[in-house]
Amino acid sequence: MNGPTPAEISAQLITFCAAGMLVFQLLLIVQRMLLTNIRLFALQSFLLTSIAGIIAYFHNATHVYLVAALTLIGKVVFLPWLLDRQVRRIGISQEIEPLLNAPASMLLCGGLTLLSYIVARPFTALERLGNNTLGIAMSLVLTGFFLMFNRRKAITQVLALLTVENGVMLAAVALTTYGMPLVVELGIFFDVVVAVMVLGILVYRIRDSFASMDTSKLNQLKG
Repeated sequence: MNGPTPAEISAQLITFCAAGMLVFQLLLIVQRMLLTNIRLFALQSFLLTSIAGIIAYFHNATHVYLVAALTLIGKVVFLPWLLDRQVRRIGISQEIEPLLNAPASMLLCGGLTLLSYIVARPFTALERLGNNTLGIAMSLVLTGFFLMFNRRKAITQVLALLTVENGVMLAAVALTTYGMPLVVELGIFFDVVVAVMVLGILVYRIRDSFASMDTSKLNQLKG
């Protein structure tokens, strides 16, 4: 009896890593310790790096190795280090009370995940890699936007933006064999890096002006 083909092995590995990314996303939703959230994002990005590496190896897409390397350096090492450094310098390690508590947040995110799978179902035939990967990618995007809405710490909102971008990259993987064109992937990657650095400066400005990282305090600038 023949064993699984390389394509089947890669699909199983990609599905496993994508499911792990969703698990880390849900942990981000309920976790209030900023340093823990940064590590959860780094682990999620490492799984995305693993997916890129699996695609490059099993599908002979050598240019995807570059995407995997940049994701590893940027999202697993550099950005978590940068955000960790900011949190330690500012001296605020815990998220303030979110708009929705943890049980309500998990219930809503469960609904968003279910909605993502329903919306992605008609596109199942287009998925080239993994099973239900597109549904997971859409879940990352929707729950990432919810995290931006639900949390008021600037650092957490930066992490939410980064998880949305992880979802976009995973969606590109789900619909094509080699992901988005390399130029597009690199453009998105560097745009996100620049955005995080700009938001990092904004964090310091909010901290200096209001002695807090609560972005809702920016409403005091009205009038």
